[in-house]
Amino acid sequence: MENSKELKEKVVEAIKEVYDPEIPVNIYELGLIYEINVFPVNNVFVLMTLTSPACPAAESLPSEVEQNIKKIEGVNDVKVEITFDPPYSQDMMSEVAKLELGFM
Repeated sequence: MENSKELKEKVVEAIKEVYDPEIPVNIYELGLIYEINVFPVNNVFVLMTLTSPACPAAESLPSEVEQNIKKIEGVNDVKVEITFDPPYSQDMMSEVAKLELGFM
């Protein structure tokens, strides 16, 4: 059985495969993931936001995140929750994302 730190790293990798359809950067580097928790018996909780409440991917992004995490061997249950508190801003992007999008 993997420890939760290893599992969390795999969860991050799975999330990095999800891209906002309008921006060529994965949602992890965009800063859309606020929290990742791995609980006993490998239940994964992800708190994320969207670039805007009207984001056209509002329906697809959370389910894509959930599906990717569920593919990880050993994951028991996945809960993805959306929040708009705090509201998303470009400051939340990683340097990688800012460089890729020409903000730096």
